[in-house]
Amino acid sequence: MDSKMENKIKLLFVEDERMLAEILADTLSERGFCVTLAADGEEALARWRELKPDIVVSDVMMPRMDGFTLVKRMRAEGYTAPVLFLTARSATEDVVRGFEVGGNDFLRKPFAIDELIVRLKALLGRMASAEEENEEFSIGRYRFIPAAGRLTIDGENVALSARESDVLAALCRNKGQVVESSGLLMRFWGDDTFFNLRSLNVFISRLRHHLSEDKSVEIVSIRGVGYKLRERG
Repeated sequence: MDSKMENKIKLLFVEDERMLAEILADTLSERGFCVTLAADGEEALARWRELKPDIVVSDVMMPRMDGFTLVKRMRAEGYTAPVLFLTARSATEDVVRGFEVGGNDFLRKPFAIDELIVRLKALLGRMASAEEENEEFSIGRYRFIPAAGRLTIDGENVALSARESDVLAALCRNKGQVVESSGLLMRFWGDDTFFNLRSLNVFISRLRHHLSEDKSVEIVSIRGVGYKLRERG
């Protein structure tokens, strides 16, 4: 294999609009990605099994197999790398379902190519500093290791997604203080649009569920500002 290809990020791009897919593939190839295209979920599943890509970008509404079903099947087969959904819809229920099946982020159509690249780099940017690699937090009865995406209570482990770990770590580093939603959105999503705010709210709801076994721990919403992680005495 060409050494230049080896250094590129393997990306599986699943999109049934062929012209859009080819234009994006050409641009992404110039920006450090090795792109494999698939036109629907069934083709994507076969390509994924061959390629084992570093990241997957998938449309939601597609013939033969939709994006949600595709990602659910990949996760069931042990795929842990990031997945970004492209969607023309913005209903909260769709966002919730996307995260439930294992998606890491959403990007609403139409979008700018630079925004897509920012999102991809944010999802792939898991190279933590030495200090962050060794971080460990105590939250009530929970112990949380961000680098491992592991939340533990009474010997039971909960595996967090990369984005869940990112958000919870930001709250833990500022425990007892308000963390602004806009800051979280800019850091992890690349912009603070209302659509992305919906996504953040979904992650906060999921984190509250993960932390629900210890009633002394809560994530408080500060209306119009952000969130605060606190432990009640």
